[in-house]
Amino acid sequence: MAVPSTQEFHWQTLARLSNGRVYRTLAEVGGQVYMLGGCDAAGRPCASLELYSPEEDRWISLPQMPTPRAGAAVAVLGKQILVVGGVGEDQSPVRVVEMYNIEEGRWRRRSALREALMGVSITVKDTRALAVGGMASDLLPRSILQQYDLRKDVWALLPPMPTPRYDANTHLLGNKLYVAGGRHCKRPVKAFEVYDVEMRSWTTLPMMPCKRSYCGVIWDPTGRLCLLGGLRQGGGHHSSKFTKNVNIFDTNQGIWLKSEDTVALKTKRADFAAAFLRGRMVVAGGLGHEPSALDTVEAFHPQRKKWERLAPMNFPRCSASSIVVRDRLLVVGGVNQVPSSAHEILYVKEEEYV
Repeated sequence: MAVPSTQEFHWQTLARLSNGRVYRTLAEVGGQVYMLGGCDAAGRPCASLELYSPEEDRWISLPQMPTPRAGAAVAVLGKQILVVGGVGEDQSPVRVVEMYNIEEGRWRRRSALREALMGVSITVKDTRALAVGGMASDLLPRSILQQYDLRKDVWALLPPMPTPRYDANTHLLGNKLYVAGGRHCKRPVKAFEVYDVEMRSWTTLPMMPCKRSYCGVIWDPTGRLCLLGGLRQGGGHHSSKFTKNVNIFDTNQGIWLKSEDTVALKTKRADFAAAFLRGRMVVAGGLGHEPSALDTVEAFHPQRKKWERLAPMNFPRCSASSIVVRDRLLVVGGVNQVPSSAHEILYVKEEEYV
């Protein structure tokens, strides 16, 4: 299948945010983008809920979350947005669970978590939310797997995963919930496990090839997990180093590809936006060896087997929130010395988004 050339990708600057924030959470409902929470330059969590209107190119303020939080886990259940965990006003994990009904335009408190958690990973399976792991108030990671039933408003405990962790990457493929990496007491873990929803059992998969944090994570349509760049954990007294390495796990074969079968990024980078867009893996921004945030962008060409430069971002930054909606990559906020209010979109062809 032909993929777009580098010249066909364009960046467009959209309406700036009302203020600079990081650790926002983005959610898509019916092709519309909602932005929740985050924290300001002083580290204070925010309660805001905003909707982006492409017709007017502006952010519309909606009723605020009852509980301010940053880095919350969000699940979309029909026309409702479930908000779980995160970091609260006292820099502690949050136990309260809240749900926003888009049609009613109001918030409701739902059944709380069994304990306050941050760094929860969440995904949706058949109108139920599956929440994995997290870090509790004692700063220790959890191995908990819990399922939220919208109709009954209850959390059910499922078999715990073998490796406790927080900030893991989760992805649902059919009846299999893959859980890759994450952290344990601030240090990255290599654990890779899969939960069979029907069998209600965990299987340990081959470990990730290296410990790394702040890497790009992309699941492609063929069921391959791609880990891109990041900070590679140093052994012993060695400090962490930026890497451009790429590791790919093929779920169909159950193996990590050999290094000679993968292609490294052009630029060493960490804490960047990564997405699968129009048949190509794309990485944008982040931090590298330069003293300031990167604006460079590259896309992988699957036929040529190489990474190619795209037009740079208009606003260099790291720690941005990103989401793909209707074949467009939105990159929102982030940090460039200070929290950024930038909002831009990467799209293909000559069509203007606004």
